[in-house]
Amino acid sequence: MKKITLTMGMILSVMIFKASAQEENKTDFRSTLQLGLKVGANYSNVYDTKGQAFSADPKFGLATGVFLSVPLGKYIGVQPEILFSQKGFKATGMILGGAYSLTRTTSYIDVPILLALKPSEFLTLHIGPQFAYLIKQRDVFSNGITSVAQEKEFQNDNIRKNTMAFIVGADINLDHLVIGGRVGWDMLNNNGNGTSTTPRYKNTWFQVTLGYRFYSD
Repeated sequence: MKKITLTMGMILSVMIFKASAQEENKTDFRSTLQLGLKVGANYSNVYDTKGQAFSADPKFGLATGVFLSVPLGKYIGVQPEILFSQKGFKATGMILGGAYSLTRTTSYIDVPILLALKPSEFLTLHIGPQFAYLIKQRDVFSNGITSVAQEKEFQNDNIRKNTMAFIVGADINLDHLVIGGRVGWDMLNNNGNGTSTTPRYKNTWFQVTLGYRFYSD
């Protein structure tokens, strides 16, 4: 009876171990190619400002796009993305001797190319460069009497279309769902040659997204 009990116990232990290993492998997709969609928001502002009494406050914008997770092993990989990303700021300042308030919304196509570090199946760390192209800019002015000269001053601003940023962040992986958080900041000023008299700045932003990833089970 003792031998039978011992044998049954060993068989049960092996079955439990195999079931646990299969369940772990089922949820561990670090070595699997993944394609995903994400949507969320940016909370952006500017830094390194150079203007006349220029004071900026943050604003919210849309962030959405696709990502591809390419494994280079179980614990490391590369994740390129293509995002539509709104940044900008709210500001007050002085220009041509008059006070103004400005809300600037800049819409970019962002292309981060990130190194992915995967210490566990539930956590992925990201770091790397991001290249961006400005596709649209919208300025909303408000002051006592908006002059043509003030509007022209902003319209003639030499805006940089292409820019580069640095990104760090982390993803929490819950099966097909991915909760992501990022921090990014531009490495280049927004203006092209430094001669603009309107506020010159670099973007900085926090980004939170919810994603859904596809992979082969």
